[in-house]
Formats: sequence, structure tokens, C-alpha cells
Amino acid sequence: METDDAVKRLSALAQDSRLALFRLLVKAGPEGMAAGAVARRLDTPANTTSAQLLVLSNAGLIRARRDGRSIIYSVDFEAMSRLLVFLTEDCCGGRSEICVPLFEAAGRCCKPARGTRHEAPARTHRRR
Repeated sequence: METDDAVKRLSALAQDSRLALFRLLVKAGPEGMAAGAVARRLDTPANTTSAQLLVLSNAGLIRARRDGRSIIYSVDFEAMSRLLVFLTEDCCGGRSEICVPLFEAAGRCCKPARGTRHEAPARTHRRR
């Protein structure tokens, strides 16, 4: 990932209501949520929610798809993973114990497919 892309994505998340919106969509998983449901869940006006969704979309963190009359927003988990890897790829300076909390958190939410070892956190995401 290029530094410019990382800055753009981090800037999009650097506002409390956009961060809350992004985390809500992370919890929703790949299925995502309709824009109206997001607004109701966060108790924000529809126009505010639309503006926040646009910022996150322009940063490449979320995707939109049409489902009938609704627009469904979901996190681009591959983009999120690339950002997390970018932030941590030079981590630890040889002291792996520093990164243990990251691996533990990934292990709690990201279950590997049957018969595989979980070696790379945040590569795939499944709903709890």
C-alpha cells in the first residue's frame, strides 16, 4: 500500500461518527447494511449518514451495491486488511511479544476455514 492511500483511509476514519459508522459496518460483515438502517442505528440524519458514507467510500474503505430500492454498504475487508498490514508490517523490531494482542484479536473474530492454520490475521472476515 502506498503511503498516500494509507493517509487517505486513516483520515476518513479520523472522525468519531465516521469511525462509529465504519465499526458498525465491520460488525455487519460482508452482507453490509442499507444506508437507512445505518442512519437509524446510529441515530443520525440521513443526509449526514450519506455524507459520511461518501467519505468512507471515496477513501476505498467501503463499497456500495444496489438491492432493489436500497443501497447496501459494506466494508471492503481486503482494503481494511491492507491498511492493517501497512500499519503493522514493520512492527516489533524483532520483539514479537509486542504484536501478540493483534494476533489474539484476529483470532477472536477471524476463524480459519476447517483444516487450515490461521497464519495471517485479518485476511478474511466471518460473522461471529
